[in-house]
Amino acid sequence: MLAPKISVIIPTLNEATNIAALVTYLHENGGNALLEIIVVDAKSDDDTVELAQQSGATIVKAERGRAIQMNTAAAFASGEILYFVHADTTPPPNFVTQILAAHAQNHAAGCFRANLKSNHFLLKINSFCTRFPFMWCRGGDQTLFITKQLFDELNGFDEQYRIMEEYDFIRRLKAKTCFYILKDNVIVSTRKYEENGYFRVQVANLLVFNMFRLGFSQESMIKTYKKILNTNGLSWKHS
Repeated sequence: MLAPKISVIIPTLNEATNIAALVTYLHENGGNALLEIIVVDAKSDDDTVELAQQSGATIVKAERGRAIQMNTAAAFASGEILYFVHADTTPPPNFVTQILAAHAQNHAAGCFRANLKSNHFLLKINSFCTRFPFMWCRGGDQTLFITKQLFDELNGFDEQYRIMEEYDFIRRLKAKTCFYILKDNVIVSTRKYEENGYFRVQVANLLVFNMFRLGFSQESMIKTYKKILNTNGLSWKHS
């Protein structure tokens, strides 16, 4: 039986600093199973689209909003497995091998652990916690693989979500099947921590996660983030 093909999906908004290096890296390490790299852009006003295209990505345009962007790209994708990656995250070099091995073991969806790119002791604790299956240990920066069939069965990301869309998706996914955590790390940017400081980010994350869990509105969660943090690079900026 032929191995399934993988479509990598990268939602972008003004990611000119990161996108060329990421697309090049994915091509260099993807091998034959990597079918395509789709950069789904939400009207960036920098050179994101041009740099992604020059690096070998397929460009898809979408309205702003990470959930909308990822659904748009998923509908366009041809691979049997979708792999969602943030523009400032670097998967391990053998990401394809690990995803295919998980798929061969009947794991239809999952993520990698995360290694926050810092020597800060507290960020190392954050990184360590991503090996555990609890919802509060998750995050879109850890990347997400899922079979296209299962993605379609779940009706993709809920486009009403402008923040916490990946948590909502994983919550629905875990109600249907096992969510597998791969035993390797993606390298995650710490730009949010550098701009705001560790404790402010932790307070914001804790508050918004519990607001999400308790059913607060999108507007309330976004307002809380804005009040606490410099919001450059946060997921709601895609909305």
